[in-house]
Amino acid sequence: MHSDLLFNQLCDGWWSLPCGTRNLITDVSGVKVGHTTLTSGSARTGVTAILPHGGDLFGDKVEAAVAVLNGFGKSVGLVQLEELGQIETPIVLSNTFAMPVCSSALIKRAVEDNPDIGRSLPTVNALALECNDGLLNDIQSMHVTERDVFAAIEAADVEFTLGAVGAGTGMRTFGFAGGLGSASRLINIEDAEYTLGALVLSNFGQQSELRFCGRRMIGTDEIVEHEDKGSIIIVLATDAPLDSRQLKRVAKRASAALGRTGSYLGHGSGDIAIAFSTATPSDDRIAERLLDKLFLATVEATEEAIYRAMWHSESRVGYDGTQLPSFRKFLEEG
Repeated sequence: MHSDLLFNQLCDGWWSLPCGTRNLITDVSGVKVGHTTLTSGSARTGVTAILPHGGDLFGDKVEAAVAVLNGFGKSVGLVQLEELGQIETPIVLSNTFAMPVCSSALIKRAVEDNPDIGRSLPTVNALALECNDGLLNDIQSMHVTERDVFAAIEAADVEFTLGAVGAGTGMRTFGFAGGLGSASRLINIEDAEYTLGALVLSNFGQQSELRFCGRRMIGTDEIVEHEDKGSIIIVLATDAPLDSRQLKRVAKRASAALGRTGSYLGHGSGDIAIAFSTATPSDDRIAERLLDKLFLATVEATEEAIYRAMWHSESRVGYDGTQLPSFRKFLEEG
């Protein structure tokens, strides 16, 4: 049986809203995603880039917001995002120690496209977020380079791979191989159709608390216990016309999805959600009383994205021999 068919059977009846054509964040028109995966030597890491649109983001910023659900993390660019409510570079995901490299690459790319940045123009706010992949990746070796960041941006497309790839290469979720996941939902608000997509860098969870579509899937005799010391980065995109304040409300709802999977946002887990809208600023904003469907779409797309990150991640051996099992094979064999 094809694994995607089994996945859909296991989730049958759990979701309320339909998914988009690809069931990816790129169902939101204009959004693209690209990866660079590094697995040679002691590297089990990489870069993932999310482009809100294909143009110059510094010159054509998008409305955005951040919700820091648990602030154990070393991301770059969140202070200005919180203050001004705009994104002006691609969103880059990688490992914790790669944040300086990711930031410098984004700044250099922006300056190349806008040579007056930092001179006659304001400086640029690079946006890079991280999870710690040090369980499998030799994080001290600083494998990620600026070239890897540029390559991930250049590789961005509407179709992209899920699982232990790109920034998700060395991640763990609920004791299994984790990584990159994505899903989307379609909603109708007053006869207008909108799409909301989620992408997660999933590296969190205590195995004894895992719930899959509301069901406990692991018996107590099968648990390999770890503290919840990981993190998750959640990126939400929508074509619905929302301002920054409304997008912050949307981003906060991602925490409900974490709870549905069994997370309690542990002490050592950095949990951050970013939401942006691709709608033009001139579009009329959706009334507050009509946001509930977007909130539901956020919870469902984020929850499914987490499951899909685990489902598509193959078992991977770390640089020191540590091995994480495949969640898909665990369920297929069970």
